[in-house]
Amino acid sequence: MDIIAATRHGKVRGRVDGSIASYLGIPYAAAPFGVHRFRAPAPVEPWEGIRDALEFGPTAPQRPYRPPLDRLIPDVDIPGEECLNLNVWAPRAVGEPLPVLVWIHGGSLRNGSAAMPLYDGRAFARDGVVLVSINYRLGVEGFGVFPDAPDNRGLLDQIAALTWVRDNIAGFGGDPGRVTVCGESAGAISIAALLTSPRAAGLFHRAILQSGPPHTVTRDKGARTVRAMAKALRVPATAEEFAGVDRERLLDVQDELVGRADPVSGGPGFHIVVDDDVVPADPPPPSVDLLLGCNREEYRLWFVPSGAVERVSRLTLRLALLKFRIPGRVARLYRAGRPDARPGVILGEMATDLLLRGPLNRLADSRLTDSRPSGSRTADSRPARTFFYEFAWRSPVLELGACHALEIGFVFDNLRHGEALSGPDAPQPLADVMHRAWVDFTTSGDPGWTAWDTRRPVRVFDHPGTSTVLAPRQEELRAWL
Repeated sequence: MDIIAATRHGKVRGRVDGSIASYLGIPYAAAPFGVHRFRAPAPVEPWEGIRDALEFGPTAPQRPYRPPLDRLIPDVDIPGEECLNLNVWAPRAVGEPLPVLVWIHGGSLRNGSAAMPLYDGRAFARDGVVLVSINYRLGVEGFGVFPDAPDNRGLLDQIAALTWVRDNIAGFGGDPGRVTVCGESAGAISIAALLTSPRAAGLFHRAILQSGPPHTVTRDKGARTVRAMAKALRVPATAEEFAGVDRERLLDVQDELVGRADPVSGGPGFHIVVDDDVVPADPPPPSVDLLLGCNREEYRLWFVPSGAVERVSRLTLRLALLKFRIPGRVARLYRAGRPDARPGVILGEMATDLLLRGPLNRLADSRLTDSRPSGSRTADSRPARTFFYEFAWRSPVLELGACHALEIGFVFDNLRHGEALSGPDAPQPLADVMHRAWVDFTTSGDPGWTAWDTRRPVRVFDHPGTSTVLAPRQEELRAWL
């Protein structure tokens, strides 16, 4: 059955399935091509009549993940230029305005889309949350740094989507005064930037960071990938010149340069840059409640299927320690705690803590009221709270363990579409518990365990036996200080 909702740009036709209404592919900004290419997002032109919102809209131009990740995280490719679109799932019958959760997908700022089946928002709508998922520009289109184009265009897209939510979500039963942003990996890194951006002030009221810490680079460092692409294309490194290159050729060169890079091993890629407009150089502390955390064995998504965990030798480990300037005492500590582990496991465990667990712990510590004179406070002057989690359930698929992105199917209570990572027998009780925590945090700001304090409580999601642990593996974290 169809259902109609009104936006400021025109009416849209969604679809009702049982008690859930879905509206797919709604444009929140103009197509970022033609005169709008490499520009800040432009407003949508209003339409007459009723626009169908029955199918997912076009996805941002990209190349799929390279094997073997393409089988574990299958991309969705929907052609078309109107890629700045979003999706809404809401209860069909709404009384009081409901809390809103806005999902920002990951993918190293070069992959992914809101159309992935894993991100279906029905379970959130079933449990009284309006779920919004968004597309944004990726790769060189969204995060390439040029002298003649705005920086952080993909981040500006996200801000435009959040502005759409503020202005339109009431028409779908959502409360624009209770918006939580949630993202994983690059989506979480994006949210960390949004938390401090003056452009995003007031557009959301809580935030969830899954496996993505605050991370920005200088404009010069951010421009390196564009300069490398320009050299391969034999054109000047300007947006004007890149706009004249065939889009498929641009994607091919981008994939050649960054397709093999990953967050653990490094390599050329795309980053959010400090531009003193969207992303300030000296950001204020986030003033909203935060739920943040990571998976216990993040590195295994990249190290295990590729065989890197087996290829890393003692010599490779030593060279990595030198490259990343990791003190020998740190490596010895990790070896002592894992006496039978391969060098690749030691390197992966250190990389997970260096790149994810450590920075997220430092972010949580920075918000403690007893370590900051004024504390981090919400708009109503209440001290902002922080809740920390760790996902520890180990997938049997390809010995992935508690790897990067595994938790998403549990958060969305959508294990069926997460089987590529979790397998067909993932524990539904764990999904029940984790999904409920995200619903409760979105609804009330309290996911159900003790807020972060000097004891460092961490909610460990595992099966069987989800529990709260104080300061897990702190000796290893302190070694990085």
